[in-house]
Amino acid sequence: MRTVRAADLASVYAHPGPELSILERRGVVHRLAQGIYCAVPRENVGAAWRPSLEAATAAIATALYGDRVPILTGLTAARVHRALPRAIGTGYVAVPTQRRPLRFADRDGEVRFVMRDVAGLDAVLVQTDLGSALATTPEQTVLDLARSDPRGDDIDAQEAITALWPECHRVMLEEIAGRQRMRATLDRVVAGR
Repeated sequence: MRTVRAADLASVYAHPGPELSILERRGVVHRLAQGIYCAVPRENVGAAWRPSLEAATAAIATALYGDRVPILTGLTAARVHRALPRAIGTGYVAVPTQRRPLRFADRDGEVRFVMRDVAGLDAVLVQTDLGSALATTPEQTVLDLARSDPRGDDIDAQEAITALWPECHRVMLEEIAGRQRMRATLDRVVAGR
């Protein structure tokens, strides 16, 4: 995703932090978070540019965990699937190990790492402004949002579930719910439709 940690450039630069700061001032790289930078698209070099929150979340997680390991989830996946029109300030990404939230350097907000069995999640490849990344499928996203909001109090989650519901296939929902022990969650979502 054209993203690198400053520490990964130690074999190229004696002092990668200052070198990346110079490149940032030239508009060649953009600082996403502490010690994490992405390449600015060629057409935007030297201009005021920043990636979408979803792309920044995926890029940061990919720099930390590797390609095709992290999976955008929850409201961030809903945004990728265009099920939530409002911008949100937090990026949610499923990763295999526990990690504390990481603040964005270019905006208010943070990346929240959700420890999950990423190999067991139902995911699809999506395009972001920094390249391709994995995001949970509409079915997985609906189940995840419903599980995280069992009372239906989160307006954004409920709006995203409603928008994603027509895209969901019942057989896939049942298969994912059975595999991930989310049958009660699925029953609750179906009852609410």
